[in-house]
Amino acid sequence: MFQTLRNALKIKDIRKGLLFTFLMLIVVRLGSQIPVPGVNPDVFKEMFSGIGDAMNFFDAITGGSFEQMSIFALNITPYITASIIMQLLTIAIPALEEMQRDGEDGRKKINQITRYVTVGLSVMESTAMAIGFSRGGYLDEDGAFIIITLIVVLTAGSAVLMWIGEQITEHGVGNGISIVLVINIISRIPNDLATLYEQFMSNKTIPKAVLAGVIIALVIIAIVVMVVVLQCAERRIPVQYSQKLQGRHSVGGTSTHIPLKVNTGGVIPVIFAQSIMQTPVIIATLLGKNQGTGFWARVLQGLSQSHWFNREDWILSIGAVVYVLLIIAFAYFYTTISFNPLEIADNMKKRGGFIPGIRPGKPTSDYLNSVLNKIVFIGAVGLSIVSIIPIAINGLFNASVSFGGTSIIIIVGVVVETLKQIESQMMVRNYKGFLSE
Repeated sequence: MFQTLRNALKIKDIRKGLLFTFLMLIVVRLGSQIPVPGVNPDVFKEMFSGIGDAMNFFDAITGGSFEQMSIFALNITPYITASIIMQLLTIAIPALEEMQRDGEDGRKKINQITRYVTVGLSVMESTAMAIGFSRGGYLDEDGAFIIITLIVVLTAGSAVLMWIGEQITEHGVGNGISIVLVINIISRIPNDLATLYEQFMSNKTIPKAVLAGVIIALVIIAIVVMVVVLQCAERRIPVQYSQKLQGRHSVGGTSTHIPLKVNTGGVIPVIFAQSIMQTPVIIATLLGKNQGTGFWARVLQGLSQSHWFNREDWILSIGAVVYVLLIIAFAYFYTTISFNPLEIADNMKKRGGFIPGIRPGKPTSDYLNSVLNKIVFIGAVGLSIVSIIPIAINGLFNASVSFGGTSIIIIVGVVVETLKQIESQMMVRNYKGFLSE
């Protein structure tokens, strides 16, 4: 990784892209510290602290801007939601599916629609938040003006971040939205490390503090290594293209492969599972319905990650089992909508390609389905392990941190993809230099 960065810094265009990306990220972090006019950040910090771990992940991906109710409070979450919605609609609506197949022009049209959906979601979310905060007495003033101001500022902040992400993609090092998301998560790491220090190392004897530090470091390194392996692992299906005679020359006859990633869905299954588990908890907490010892109160506690792996009440850890099952289910669901074995088999057949030992057409599609189901299960189990380990540590040792397995998956995935893009840009520069000579 460091060798790649050193080589990249020697190329002027890439060096400019890295500098541009760095400056844009400074703007992102500065905007995350500017509070929305008419709100008191301390009031919101106190309110969200009562919600507990249900807000941990959302607070992490917004870089703390939501907790502080800054102008970037919504951050890029509306864009992420809009992108997921568009992916689902592309499968359901033939016109969008056809648009996606139109190449670069089609992708530009889908990106434009995604921007409109992002703004629409931002307006809806900011409106609901502004009205809810006003009724709850969390705003410094009452009235339509402060509500409209809050809606406009939050929507504009989300749109600006979306624009910054696109500028990083175009003029920086690529993966703009993902890089903004990663810098938000990284900004919370110092707070989490400080929390771990206070809980496990502060006021301890030197041997105990050193031992605790080593254990924490080993756990983090182990999770990072697992995520790297999970993100980079793939099953390569060999493909052979038959030779064709064109005039006096034969073409084709090449060998290649279809790379099937073990973690096909990336972090999406975990995000879906967390959203389903945490949404009822957040709503109930805001409405004050999470108190008591009745059946539904216990159900809400079981949905909340803060009650999992509690040594005094193990029954609530059933929620962790449901969480793992949801991750596995969404891994299969997302793979189904993003990977079409039948279409790949048809394209291979049209181009004269085949998998050695497998007949073209439906047998190829069935074979790809069979292989995919096996590796998706492995990837989903890996995702579940990486996601559960930090939650288990939080429950067993009361380590209240927002930085967890999901955050590590996002960071590692984005870093790997960004380095690949930098390497591809370096190759393009080298080829240009060779051809120019």
